[in-house]
Amino acid sequence: MSKIGRRPIDLAGIKVDIVGQEIHYHGKKNSGSFVLPKMLEADVHANILRVMPSKNIVLSHKEKRDLNRIWGLNRALLKNKIMGAGKEFELLLQINGLGYKVVISNPHLLVFSLGYSHKINFELPASVSAEVDAKTGQRLALRSFDNVLLGQVASRIRALKAPEPYKGTGVKFATEVLLRKPGKAKSSA
Repeated sequence: MSKIGRRPIDLAGIKVDIVGQEIHYHGKKNSGSFVLPKMLEADVHANILRVMPSKNIVLSHKEKRDLNRIWGLNRALLKNKIMGAGKEFELLLQINGLGYKVVISNPHLLVFSLGYSHKINFELPASVSAEVDAKTGQRLALRSFDNVLLGQVASRIRALKAPEPYKGTGVKFATEVLLRKPGKAKSSA
């Protein structure tokens, strides 16, 4: 049995309707639907959603073996969709370096100064919002109801100027720990 798949999903404030293999959800931030594979079924009881293997389907030996992976994966994807419908996901980025900063030009356009001879314009998708620390311009908070899209946008921003190992300048995730390398050592001879 799948350890992840067995876990219940709390529906705190999210309205869920199950129509066959489709699960329709509606929350404060987003609404949508998720389609379960034929070998899984969902059940809502007392504000708790459970995803379980279907009882009335015959599976081959290979499908039984793959069931745990499919069960856990679909439960995790569904949980992320439902969590995003109630509360937005957030990722924090830190910009390190002298003169390195970001400015919000309009709600979906970020302008980066990252030590290059030019400024970099970065357009955000419509479902991602950004907030910059007004004091320094070196802390960037990204928010979205879609955690996959949020991670992709954050990694594209980080790729604009990845942190270098000697001085630590560049764009990094706030929780990321950089392994710093020592610079050249002066010889005493």
